[in-house]
Amino acid sequence: MYEIAAELTLVIHFIFILFVGFGAFIYFINSKLLYIHFLSLIWGCYAVLTKTICPLTYLENWFLKKAGLDIYSGGFIQQYIFSIVYPTPLSDGARLFLIIFIICTNIVFYLIIIKRFRKKLN
Repeated sequence: MYEIAAELTLVIHFIFILFVGFGAFIYFINSKLLYIHFLSLIWGCYAVLTKTICPLTYLENWFLKKAGLDIYSGGFIQQYIFSIVYPTPLSDGARLFLIIFIICTNIVFYLIIIKRFRKKLN
């Protein structure tokens, strides 16, 4: 049961990472989520820059400990998603590149959103 909860937490963590990177695109589906994305983007950039451990990591580790596991027993999630959510430690240069890429990607999305919003006002 706890191992399944840990896997679910890992999947949510992965989805959150995607949301931070590309969440501005969700505006085209539901514009109200844009505010949540902006806060998530700030958190994501802060966490990467300061090497802060995400609370989801603590939750996942708690579930694993309750399950009596140090690591996952195997499977799709562990094979493909784990290495994305928890990559090998990044160098400072790679971390800076990642932040710049995430910010630039989102700036492009937000500029498109602003342009569409202005067209609606006219």
